[in-house]
Amino acid sequence: MDPSLKRTEPGPPSPSQILEARREKLARLRESGVNPYPASSPISEGRLTSEEFRARFGGLATGGESPDSVRFCGRLTNRREMGKASFAHVQDFTGKVQIYVRSDAVGDAAYRSFTKDLDLGDILGTEGRPFRTKTGELSIRAEKIVLLTKSLRPLPEKWHGLKDVETRARQRELDLISNPESREVFLTRSRVIACLRSILSGAGYLEVETPMMQPVPGGAVARPFETFHNALGTKFYLRVAPELYLKRCLVGGFEKVFEIGRVFRNEGIDTLHNPEFTILEAYESYGNMESMVALTENLVAGTAEKLGMESLARRPFQRKTVAGLFREHAGADAAAFVEKQDWAGLAGRSGSADLSEVHKAFDRVFTEKIAPNLAGPVFVTDFPVDFSPLAKRRDGSETVAERFELYIGGEELANAYSELNDPEEQRTRLEAYRRSRVSASEKEESEGMGTDAAFLAALEQGMPPAGGLGIGVDRLVMLFTRQGSIRNVLLFPTLRPEKD
Repeated sequence: MDPSLKRTEPGPPSPSQILEARREKLARLRESGVNPYPASSPISEGRLTSEEFRARFGGLATGGESPDSVRFCGRLTNRREMGKASFAHVQDFTGKVQIYVRSDAVGDAAYRSFTKDLDLGDILGTEGRPFRTKTGELSIRAEKIVLLTKSLRPLPEKWHGLKDVETRARQRELDLISNPESREVFLTRSRVIACLRSILSGAGYLEVETPMMQPVPGGAVARPFETFHNALGTKFYLRVAPELYLKRCLVGGFEKVFEIGRVFRNEGIDTLHNPEFTILEAYESYGNMESMVALTENLVAGTAEKLGMESLARRPFQRKTVAGLFREHAGADAAAFVEKQDWAGLAGRSGSADLSEVHKAFDRVFTEKIAPNLAGPVFVTDFPVDFSPLAKRRDGSETVAERFELYIGGEELANAYSELNDPEEQRTRLEAYRRSRVSASEKEESEGMGTDAAFLAALEQGMPPAGGLGIGVDRLVMLFTRQGSIRNVLLFPTLRPEKD
């Protein structure tokens, strides 16, 4: 036990005692002329990652040593002292490397500082020769040790990993330090987004950026977050979707556009929903629902192929209609209400006496009775026009929209349709949709689908026929990383603030 950890009570030192002891070490280092937080160090130049080190020197035989000198930097996670020599593990973002430190190799003063002044959690750099120990572990025989960052707080649970789910989400930095599986989730997340972006760019889509703050919330039915712009003296909303601005890009002549970015919805939090989340939206002039089917398959299956998930890479995906699914899983009478567009009847069948709740009745039946049976990948098509205010009607039908949703594992991952580009019909539909949803419980939520005059004016300028697609990136990452909660794929999910 470190003698600087003074305590009068039996048992392990408290966090405050550990913090005090490490601050004393910090003071000693500074007094001795060591900068515990250098702006830069030559030892970090030309360093190898753990992955590069193993790839380059993995062929060393047991007991063998390379004449090459290498540099490696990372966090000290384990140390075993044996008199004048020590073994330690240092971790970077690709893995751990064992280092072997001897007093006669680094010097007595440096070795003493390594064992007495450095703590687990400190970030250091080492320079030395690669070798493989008699037990077969690839290691670095240190000739130089440099402290790069002094850590004042200990690693969680003596490096056995951070297990508490709440703490892992609230202090993600500790989770990433101590849990390799968490690091892999977020590395996979980065790869997924890179794959999506690569596929879209390769297909000729232009990546654009649209406003996060919007004067009118639109593009999705959701309660928005509000803010106030002091200089302009007006209220703005954090966007609930980028859709309307992306369509204005089509009006301007860009024929294929996409955006990957955050959207914000002032609603509940559960395993599938976080108030801020990442969405991919893509729009193609002269496309339609069918071109979006092909694009969605390319994005999902193409990413699955890159990640080695063959079960999700098989194409084409299955298709089922809304009416057929209601008949199969909710009963013939429910299917009849859907086919006749009798939403009041469906609401009454599902136990709702409030006719203003008819949209919720459809959502409730679909969510409870149908979605859990959609193992997928399956495209659900033929949605009612009444629930698709931004989608075109199918040619020859007054009630069915050219729209699909993609389901995998019982969860919705994508939503797409042939975009409505008739400005007069669009205005009528938006206003009717808002009226139909304004009940006592939804009055505030209905603000999330405002009538955007600038968007309607753009449609009056003329938007080509187009297909549009939205994919929930976080849910896609959940699928590819086999995570059961959106919280696990967001580095810093929204949490209730801790009390002081």
